[in-house]
This record gives sequence, structure tokens and C-alpha cells, in this order.
Amino acid sequence: MERRAEAPPPQGLDFTVENVEKALHQLYYDPNIENKNLAQKWLMQAQVSPQAWHFSWLLLNMDKVPEIQYFGASALHIKISRYWNDIPADQYESLKSQLFTHITRFASGSKIVLTRLCVALASLALSMMPEAWPCAVADMVRMFQAEDSNVDGRARCLALLELLTVLPEEFQTSRLPQYRKGQDPELFDTAVEAVVNAISQPDAQRYVNTLLKLIPPVLGLQEQLRQAVQSGDMETSHGICRIAVALGENHSRALLDQVEHWQSFLALVNMIMFCTGIPGHYPVNETTSSLTLTFWYTLQDDILSFEPDKQAVYQQVYRPVYFQLVDVLLHKAQFPSDEEYGFWSSDEKEQFRIYRVDISDTLMYVYEMLGAELLSSLYDKLGRLLTNTEQPSTWQHTEALLYGFQSIAETIDVNYSDVVPGLIGLIPRISISNVQLADTVMFTIGALSEWLADHPVMINNVLPLVLQALGNPELSISSVSTLKKICRECKYDLPPYAANIVAVSQEVLMKQIHKTSQCMWLMQALGFLLSALQVEEILKNLHSLITPYIQQLEKLADETPNPSNKLAIIHILGLLSNLFTTLDISHHDDDHESTEVKKQPVQQGPNPVVVVLQQVFQLIQKVLSKWLNDAQVVESVCAIFEKSVKTLLDDFAPMVPQLCEMLGQMYSTIPQASAIDLTRQLVHIFAHEPAHFPPIKALFLLVTSVTLTLFQQGPRDHPDIVDSFMQLLAQALKRKPDLFLCSNLDVKAVFQCGVLSLKFPEAPTVKASCGFFTELLPRCGEIAPVGQVVHENGKVLLQAVLEGVGGQASRSLMDHFAEILFALNKHCFSYLSVWIKEAMQQDGFPSARVSPEQKETFSQQILSRERVNKRRVKEMVKEFTLLCRGLHGTEYTADY
Repeated sequence: MERRAEAPPPQGLDFTVENVEKALHQLYYDPNIENKNLAQKWLMQAQVSPQAWHFSWLLLNMDKVPEIQYFGASALHIKISRYWNDIPADQYESLKSQLFTHITRFASGSKIVLTRLCVALASLALSMMPEAWPCAVADMVRMFQAEDSNVDGRARCLALLELLTVLPEEFQTSRLPQYRKGQDPELFDTAVEAVVNAISQPDAQRYVNTLLKLIPPVLGLQEQLRQAVQSGDMETSHGICRIAVALGENHSRALLDQVEHWQSFLALVNMIMFCTGIPGHYPVNETTSSLTLTFWYTLQDDILSFEPDKQAVYQQVYRPVYFQLVDVLLHKAQFPSDEEYGFWSSDEKEQFRIYRVDISDTLMYVYEMLGAELLSSLYDKLGRLLTNTEQPSTWQHTEALLYGFQSIAETIDVNYSDVVPGLIGLIPRISISNVQLADTVMFTIGALSEWLADHPVMINNVLPLVLQALGNPELSISSVSTLKKICRECKYDLPPYAANIVAVSQEVLMKQIHKTSQCMWLMQALGFLLSALQVEEILKNLHSLITPYIQQLEKLADETPNPSNKLAIIHILGLLSNLFTTLDISHHDDDHESTEVKKQPVQQGPNPVVVVLQQVFQLIQKVLSKWLNDAQVVESVCAIFEKSVKTLLDDFAPMVPQLCEMLGQMYSTIPQASAIDLTRQLVHIFAHEPAHFPPIKALFLLVTSVTLTLFQQGPRDHPDIVDSFMQLLAQALKRKPDLFLCSNLDVKAVFQCGVLSLKFPEAPTVKASCGFFTELLPRCGEIAPVGQVVHENGKVLLQAVLEGVGGQASRSLMDHFAEILFALNKHCFSYLSVWIKEAMQQDGFPSARVSPEQKETFSQQILSRERVNKRRVKEMVKEFTLLCRGLHGTEYTADY
């Protein structure tokens, strides 16, 4: 064989690895042209021979030279592309797997061999799709995303890009029959998915040169994108847009850093701008523009993160781009024609509403980049639109500009803007011809309510519009929320308008044109409004406002309970609650800088809310007596007093004795959580008031005693009561710990109830119980009965905590259990060290999954010096609970 190396191989020579290698040597190195031609002819026969399946793989060994490896890869491609029908279906998978293995191997090797192997795999994929390999491209991407310790990220990324590059080429040149090529859209979608996945690889940004090489081919898709948009091919335009956005969004920082390539990146940004402004209405004619919004956030963040000099250069380039973006977004936010909008389904309208909210958020964000100039630009456009008599504008155009203004004014302090006075002046000039425009006008006025508080002379410009809109049920949400904002922000400037506001509000409430929640908001608005009036005025207005409801309630109280009068009762009680939530003549909530000047002198005599409550108290008791079994009615009654207590604070004092008595009677008859919550509120506010506390103390003891009886009967059906009770105990320990010194308080029983509550399946109840113990344990030293109970029963508490950590309780509660361990450590250390040792000696406790060594390690950690560091104790508990649950080191713990 050696002797004939340079001689032409006879036609009958076997197609073996050795002979192929010799023929290749002859092809490349024999100076005789005839011999070369003979070798070439023989090699072509070898490639199509059945033996090629065998020798091709051997030629790909890593110890061979690239020319030999290349021939092996080419032979495989020819066999797959031309002789596909010779391959038995049961060999498809092994062929695919071998190709993947070799491509991975050559990812860091010879580029020409890698390309040929990729072409072979592409051919295999095209032949197998869609029946035998439906998700071919997605699988390829997944294969190359998988971490392979032998191949670095860059090589994997480049191999995948190579594969994705040759796939479309192979598709165009393949010998697939025409009907198979008709499955092009499917291939297009899969190819888009693959390209987006490849571009979005976290590794990719380390290879800036590769990213820069990607920009021209992506820009090259623009013509195809325009054609797709013109012909209404939404799938194609969507796919191309996804590719452009993926490149821009994932790599804007890396690409911005390449200053010398700024023009090509700007071209990509402009391509994305085209996608943002794609013609048609979202979501009916297009669904692409919404994909682009996060890109603009990312780009802005990246520009603003540069040092000042570099930032200034980029601001110069990109400020005009962002001004253009604002125009594009406001155009996209425009409503379609009334006729077209009428044909939209409710689902499409809702999607459009959400899309507009996303646009609003984007505009608000862009304000950081463009500043006051953005408001001036919007104001100028709106001014030109409203004052141009020759070319009347559509309401859609006006609405979109106002919407842009409102988006910014809602969250940005516009008090110093010089365009707001002009805008307030323009608003009355808007000819309001439809609901969407009217809504936006309302919301814009609402967004400017803080500005109006500083410029009260302008209130009269817009208040009539708001009061007029209140009478239109279609403007319910916008008009009521705007009135509420004005009444809250401008209350000290509203007394001249108060009579009018109350009259209009009363009228719409009586006509019942608003839904329940808007009626509640309206009452809150009136509460703010009345707070700024003189007491006599407040009482006069309250009388006219509330009397119709009181009369209605008196009638309802006489009726036999039924579902319809229940709703009416809850509605009236809700209106009173909401009114008393905001009616605050002491101005506890004021954070207004200018209020000190305008504040009314502190009134002598009872608070108007208390006057009203005392007048209706007996009526409320009468309602309660009939509805004591109904949790919702009881809750509504408690809400009136709870809202009043929160708002009035000390001014509520005159009501305390009769309220405590009523709560005691209620809770003794039928225990309900809302009564405990109100008791907790009273403890919180009046704990340090010796004059008012005795009735609250008596109520606390009564509630405790009734609840302990409930525990004896079985508390499992009342997790809400147990939750509220634990919160009440914690509040008492925080505000008035000497309640636990009362001789008729069974501290041991309370402690045992707490331990029981730790074992409830409801997370809020367990959390409240943990809160009780973290307040109780620090009192061991100062309150003897607490100290005694903890020392005698603390082991039972520890046992319950360890059971929870061992897997009985939700993992989300572990921090709360850690708080108890931390408190035990701090306040009962000598006891804890004995208890934990005894508890951990039990077999299989707190979980069969932990070994004695792991339990010992945990115990030592808990008792170590680190016990004084709450964060470390929480980490120890998290670590131990994972061991107990058999989750340590699994994917479930990644975000834990």
C-alpha cells in the first residue's frame, strides 16, 4: 500500500478509512494532475457508497488533520441530503445525537469542519421536520444552552449562531419537494425563536465583536419587515421585531460602549422605533408594538448610567430620538374612530386599556430623560390643536395629548412647571364630545389637584366641569376619584364651594347613579370637604347628608332580615364608615406645609362625628340585635367605629364606655373576628389613658375569657377569630403589658392557645401566633406570671416551633419561627439549652430526614455566639428546614 500511495487508486479498491485518507493525500499533494482527477473521482464514489456511514465518523477523529475531517463531514451531509430514504427511521435519533456530539466537539475546533457539520445537522432537521422532529430549531437552541463543562460559553454561542446561519441557506438549496417547502411559516417561527434565544444568551454580551456582526443582518431584515407590514403579514412583522428588540434590549449597554459603531446601533434603534410605531391599532391590527416598550427603558437606563461626559454625548444623539418616541407613543395611544371602536370586543378593549397604561408608564419614565421640555412640547401641541380654527382636530388627537400630560402629572411633581397654568386655562376650551375624552379630562384635573392646592384661584376654572361630570354614570370612576382628590388636597380652599359640592353629591347619591364603591369614594370626598368647615357648618351638612340614610336604616331595622335588606343595611353602614374615615377636624393626617396658616382653631365641645355616632348608637344596636348572626353586618357595624377611632383618636373618648359594653355583649353572644379587631384598636389608642382604660380592660378580659372557652370547644373552624385574638394579645403586650398581671387572666391557658395556634394550617394565623410569642417572651423578666408560665411550659413551645421548622408549617413562615427562637435565646437561654437537647433526642424529630449529627449541628448553631444576630438565626432556620424537607441543594431552593 505504501508503495502505491502516489499511484492512482484502482477502481475496485475498498472504501476504507485508510484508502480514503490516501486518496485525500493524493488529491491535495500529488503534483500529477491526472492522479488528482482520478483521486477526486474515486472520492466522489466513496462519499455516496454505503461504507461512507462507517468511515465518515472515523475521519472526524480529533487527531486527524482538518482536510480529512472536512471530507468526513461533507460525506455525512451528502448521505443525509441525497440518500435520506435509505436511512431507517429507527436510526434518526442516534444520527441526530452523534451530530450534536461532534458539533459540540468542533465548537472550539476547525471552523470549516464545524460549518460542514452544521450543514449536515440542518439537512437532517429539514428532512425530519415536522413529523419526526417537530421542535427541531428549539431543541437545537436548548442543546447549545445546556452547560457543557468541556465547551466554553463563547464556543457554544458561536456554534449555535453558525447552525442558525446555515439552516435557512440549506432550506433554500435543499432537495426537499415543493410541498414540504410549503411549511415555511412554521420554519420561520422556529427560526425566530432560535435566533431570539441565541441573542438572549447571558454569555453573548461577552462577545461584542460577534454582536456587532449581528447588527447588519438584523438591519437587512428591514425591507422584509416593511413588506410584511404593507401586506398585513402580522406573523412575519412580529418575528422580525422580536429579533431586533432581543438584540437591542439584551445588549444595549455593550453596543453603546462601542462608540465608533454608534451609527449602526442608532440604525438598530430606529428600526425598533419603526416597530413601536407599526401602523394599525393595538391589539386588533397589530400586536407587535407592545414588545418594544421595555427596550426604551433599558436604553434610557444605560445612557443615564454613563459618566457625565459620555452621557452628554449620548444625550445629544438620543434626546431627539426620545422626543420622536413620545410622538409615536401618543399616536399609538389614540383611540380608533367611534365606529371602529364599536366593533371591538370587550376583551380587545381591555387589552387596549392595559396597553395605554403601559404607554403611560413609559412616558412617565421618559420624563426623567427629557424633563420639563417634554411638558412644554405637549402643551404647545395641545395649544395649537385647540386654537387652530381652520383645521378642527379629532377628539382622539386631543385626548392622546391630554393623556400624555396626565401620565406625567400623576407621578411627577409639576408644581414648578410653568405650563400648568396654561393647561388649566385650556381645559375648559376642550369641546367634550365623548366619554373617553371626558374621562381623560377628569383624570388630568385629578392629577393636577396638588397644583390646584397651591394655586387655589384656578379651582373655579375646573370644579364646575367635575361637578357636572358627577351626574353622568359613564364618568363615574373618573369624576368621583377626581372630586375626592380635589377635596383631599384643596380642602382649606373649598369652603366657598362646599354648599354646592354637598348639594350635587347628595343629588347623585339619592339618584343612585353610581356603583357602591364610587358611592363610598364620594362619601370620603365629603369627609375631607367637611373637615375644613366650622363645627356648626359640619353638623348642619352632616344632618342634611345623613338624615335620609338614618330614616332608611330605621325602616330596615324594623323589617324581618332577608338578603335584599341586608345589602341595603351594609350599603348605608358603609357610607357612614367612609364618611367618618376622612372627617377629621383635628387634622391628624395633615402633612400640608401651608396648613398651619389655614388651620381652623381647635374646637371646644364634642367632635361632630361623636355627636352623630351618639345619635345613631341605639339604632345601630337595634340593627345588630337582629343581625348578630351575620358576620358581614357585624363587620360593617365594627367598621364604622374602627374607622372613626382611627381618624378621631383621643376625640373618640366619650364613646368608649358604651362601645365597650356593646362589643362585650356582641362577642359574648356570637364571637366574631371583627369585634376582636375593634377591641385591638381601642387597646392601641387608649392604652395610656387611665381615665378611659377601665372599660377597655374589662372588654379585653371578657374577650379573652370567651375565646378561651371557644378553644376548649375546638377552634379549628374559626381561624379568623384565632388570628385576630393572637393579634389582640400581641397588641396588649406591646401597649399595656400589665394587663397580664390581672388575677382573672389565665396566662397559662393563653400560652397554650398560642402553641395550638402555631399548628394551624392557615399561614396568617400562624404568623399572628408567632407575633404573639415574640411580644410575650421579652416580658419574662418584668411580668412574673408570664415568666412562670414560660419557664414551666416553654419546652412545649419549642417543640411546636421545631415541628413547624421540621416540615409541618409552610416554608414562607420560617422567618417568623426564627423570631421565636431568637426571643427564646435572648430571654430564656439557660432553659433553651436544656429544652433543645431533650427535644432533639427524640427519634425522627423534627423530621426523619435529618441525622443526629445534623440535629446536633443545628442545636449548637442556635446556642452559639451567633444567636445574638437575628439575620444569622433566620439563615440557620432556613438551612435546617431544607434539610428536614429533603430539599437541600435542589432546584426548589434556588430562590429561597
